[in-house]
Amino acid sequence: MNDIFKNYEKTITKKHSVNFTPRYKEEFGTSVNNTLFVGIAEKAVEKLGWDLVYKDEKNIEAKRKEKSLGIERWTEAITASYENGKVVVKSESLGNEIWDVGRNSKRVKLFIYAFDETLKTFDTNSLNELEKEVAKKNNWDDYIIPETLPQPEHVKSPNIAIPIIGGLIISVILGLLLAFISLKGIYIIFLFEFLVATVIAFAMKHLIKLSNFTDFYKLQYLLVVMIIVIYILNQYFQYEIILNESNYERIGFWEFLKLRFSQGLTVKNLNTGWIGLVISWILQLGLTGLFVYLKIISILTRYAIERVPVDVVDFAYYHFVKGKTEEEVRYELAKKGWTDKINQDEVFEAIGGFQNATELNRIK
Repeated sequence: MNDIFKNYEKTITKKHSVNFTPRYKEEFGTSVNNTLFVGIAEKAVEKLGWDLVYKDEKNIEAKRKEKSLGIERWTEAITASYENGKVVVKSESLGNEIWDVGRNSKRVKLFIYAFDETLKTFDTNSLNELEKEVAKKNNWDDYIIPETLPQPEHVKSPNIAIPIIGGLIISVILGLLLAFISLKGIYIIFLFEFLVATVIAFAMKHLIKLSNFTDFYKLQYLLVVMIIVIYILNQYFQYEIILNESNYERIGFWEFLKLRFSQGLTVKNLNTGWIGLVISWILQLGLTGLFVYLKIISILTRYAIERVPVDVVDFAYYHFVKGKTEEEVRYELAKKGWTDKINQDEVFEAIGGFQNATELNRIK
């Protein structure tokens, strides 16, 4: 951050916000149009040292990063939206605090000050030049079509059988491990769901690469089945381990579940009954599913982006910006050596991957 902004920040009178998600917003007027607003706001964000995560014709979003205990994390999300000469600036806390100690008001007032100071550095001529520059950037007018593109690598057809077989094997292993852990009485809710999700995601990452299968909707169904199988097998393996270690008379698995229901769930000498047991199972399924969902989106996004050269993605995206249809873009790719439909589909998935990455960065 420039010194002028650091000095101004020290003079800001903070306004505190207390809420489950503390936030603060202010509105100010400007004489510039929406194109200039976005261009100047982007320069202001850069001067403040914030991370730009999104922009469009009338909006800009940034996140402020802070280092604590050697770990960098985003602490506030700042958005500025333009409409008919009025700009609404909002800052929202990204941590778990319910009291922001005035930090959000500081970010909003600091952005407004930085915007005004940046605007003062432009005269009429330079504003006209900035408007042309932003318009050209948005329309990719400066893009130079390359004579050649990196050639595609040979890839095999997507094969869903590999994720299915690998996923079921992982489910059996995790079900067995959870059974041993649960019987030892060291199961910690939230932590173990997160660990199970991490193992599933790690395994699926390699299975996706091995199979080249990236259909997210079909993978979702597979992941749901895996999670259900894991926790059913957890109960079944507990049943087998208890019978084998204690030499009890063998009863059916369904009778074992009935006993579990009758005994309920005991938490620190408090028996919550069958309701507590059912709630714990729902939490296990729900939390694991949520953690896996977020991780798989990230894995698929990264894989889609990494397997296609950036030059090829830019080439295809340029033609989309210029209004060409999917078939016309396929034709342009084919002229540069990308003739195989699978390779072309990977280019389109990479474009979607970059868009997904932007949306993931915008999550608050």
